[in-house]
Amino acid sequence: AASAMAAVRAVEIDPEGTFKYILVRLQRPGGGEQRDIVRGTKAAEFHNHIFEKVNPEMEKLGYECKCLGGGKIEHNSKDKKIRVFGLSTGYGKADHSVTVEILKKEYTDYEITWSDDKK
Repeated sequence: AASAMAAVRAVEIDPEGTFKYILVRLQRPGGGEQRDIVRGTKAAEFHNHIFEKVNPEMEKLGYECKCLGGGKIEHNSKDKKIRVFGLSTGYGKADHSVTVEILKKEYTDYEITWSDDKK
């Protein structure tokens, strides 16, 4: 079962631009194994649009999802930089330091920073 959760991609974000993101905790019903994932896209006008897409996908795989908060990601693939900032009005601010740790595993050669700045 651990491998199934490990198979869920830790990060799915747009390759370029500034967009909303959410930090989501996956959990096996009844507790036990859990994992945090990052999802972000320009296609989402609001943070809950991202959650509404992720949640059914994860439920199909047998996980419960909880949104831990959100913010924005500025992804500059040319300069290999990612900046995490801002917050979600609906979900509150994600712990950007957690988000950055997850991103660093995926984008190993990037400079990744975060702040509580709104813009």
